[in-house]
Amino acid sequence: MEKHYGGCILRIEDRNKMKKELKNYAFIDSNNLNLAIKDCGWELDFARFYIYLKDKYKVGKTFLFISYVTGNESLYTFLQKVGYIVIFKPTLEYKQQGETYTKGNVDAELVLPQ
Repeated sequence: MEKHYGGCILRIEDRNKMKKELKNYAFIDSNNLNLAIKDCGWELDFARFYIYLKDKYKVGKTFLFISYVTGNESLYTFLQKVGYIVIFKPTLEYKQQGETYTKGNVDAELVLPQ
């Protein structure tokens, strides 16, 4: 069925298709996700997880917030090739009981407006 609007033709099927194509966005804190999966004794397959989000929840864009650590460039390239929009965050180094630790500050970045 077609309807005419000011010289434009709108097919009803197209409008219904547009409604079905509305997408959700996913904002993922990669460190929290990774720690939660490891606590369960599992290992996350990021490629399959990306497909799961697209198929199950109709996620159109998946933003993966991750701390940038030198030496992990191949991981970042892989994640981008899979389809994630990778948002790099700086890391913080801190010392605790004489040991140096590296931590990202992704949690606050996801919650607090810039």
